[in-house]
Amino acid sequence: MRGRHRIYLVPGFFGFTNLGELGYFQHVREFLRAHATADVHVVRTHPTASLPQRAARVVETVAATMGRDGPVHLIGHSSGGLDARLAVSPGASLPSRQNVERVARRVTTVITVATPHHGTPLASFFASLLGQRLLRLLSLWTVYVLRFGRLPISVVVKLGALFARLDDHVGLNSVLLDQLFGQLLADFSPTRRGAVETFFTEVSKDQALLPQLTPEGMDVFNATVRDRPGVRYASVVTRARPPGVRSTLAAGLDPSAQATHALYQALYRLASRSSRGHAPALAPAQVRRLRNAYGTLPGAGANDGIVPTRSQPWGGVIHAAQADHLDVIGHFHDRADPPRHTDWLTTGSGFDAERFAALWADVGGYALGRRRLP
Repeated sequence: MRGRHRIYLVPGFFGFTNLGELGYFQHVREFLRAHATADVHVVRTHPTASLPQRAARVVETVAATMGRDGPVHLIGHSSGGLDARLAVSPGASLPSRQNVERVARRVTTVITVATPHHGTPLASFFASLLGQRLLRLLSLWTVYVLRFGRLPISVVVKLGALFARLDDHVGLNSVLLDQLFGQLLADFSPTRRGAVETFFTEVSKDQALLPQLTPEGMDVFNATVRDRPGVRYASVVTRARPPGVRSTLAAGLDPSAQATHALYQALYRLASRSSRGHAPALAPAQVRRLRNAYGTLPGAGANDGIVPTRSQPWGGVIHAAQADHLDVIGHFHDRADPPRHTDWLTTGSGFDAERFAALWADVGGYALGRRRLP
């Protein structure tokens, strides 16, 4: 297919693309624009809307910008990978006035990054009433850290105690969650605070996505959403370092690092639970790729803090990273002075700028046909 390549980045349910400079894909977009001969667009989806609603937004964005010719590549992070799959699935019925089939026929590549193709146990937790409040706080936490660099110590102390027993729901208090949310929100400028409040108000009106991301919900999705013949499907897989005594010591004496590490420990334990007691089956080529990358095949409990590792392969595996869920889109610990990247959780993954560049060079190269699967 001749013409200029167009790459569309589709965010997941941490999608803060509506918050101005708080760019979800800022680092990825900058890298691809500098190293890939392609137009790079970011799809502005509703973070927690249903998969059909989100996929419709993908179709509408592509339809408005794809021009008359040239290959289209969809790259989705987290649940954004499911949006991409649904958008190009033959016969997909989406709530859009666009000609979905016409747009889908232009797509040549679907790449999913840390996507829960077989669901994540965390979705069941976040779908509960307390879980929704915690997800709102976690989302604002991430926005806050990306904006200011670190959390205030007064919040850190409360968060550390709150997350220490998160996986048992011990100490989860809706009043405390709301108080912490308000305390973080108060540090934003009036204009930015208004934008953040509007964003979370809109998010609260549509929470359809989370039940769809459970393992049971994804069983239904995979039974009805077919791959499109002729489209190349590939994936990036992530696995974070399992938390323990060593990772706690590695977090050091910084109260903020210890608080975020406490949250990571709780999220990791929740994401490692499986209601079915087994990991999704993998194709032989996927097994070989994961073994080569990690030294052994990750077990059912291995995850990136949000999504089980074995839930992520779909099609060929372009890249397998030792990284947490947001490391791979550029939100990792940066040793540079001043740092260009800001970490969201202290996980001890060791992911850095060099590994980030290697990952996205593989993704961009595969999308543009310059690299083959390993």
